Amino acid sequence: MGIHQVKMHRCVFLDRDGVINRSITKNGLPFPPMSMADFEILPGVPEACAKLKAAGFLLVLTTNQPDVGRGIVPRELVEAMNAEVSKVVALDRIEVCYHPGRGVSDCDCRKPKPGMLLNAAKALDIDLAQSWMVGDRWRDVDCGYAAGCRTVFIEGNYVEQLKQKPDFSARNLTEAADIILSQTKK
Repeated sequence: MGIHQVKMHRCVFLDRDGVINRSITKNGLPFPPMSMADFEILPGVPEACAKLKAAGFLLVLTTNQPDVGRGIVPRELVEAMNAEVSKVVALDRIEVCYHPGRGVSDCDCRKPKPGMLLNAAKALDIDLAQSWMVGDRWRDVDCGYAAGCRTVFIEGNYVEQLKQKPDFSARNLTEAADIILSQTKK
């Protein structure tokens, strides 16, 4: 026991598009909204996040936004969308990977790599083993797995396959929050 014991926090890491806000589905794959007019917070998200906060979880938004790195979307648009999320969800931190992906970048932050979770864990004293990653893509599940978190997969009926098996599956964030709370009661 050291003199400077740091209290480690539990956290729920939340993917943005498809979990917090509605994704735009094209050819069976999800895409982020391309304008504020298309940005819509999903039903039940504020309430689900409030329940998680009330149970003592930190909430960290973790989102890949490769279209910024590809020059398709301005960074200001992503930041405006994240600000909208912050108006309805009491986030403790926002982690964004703007790198373009597709082998162009060797960053450590683009999901499925766990860099965003590891950065937040270091900054906020998060106990990853007591934390959860909630997402709607295989990248989210693999990221949570790589970071040592439990995972909840939000089923979006996309045409891509999961690589790692999630700990749980849910239809939306409300169900995911109920699962997390039922699994972590003390």
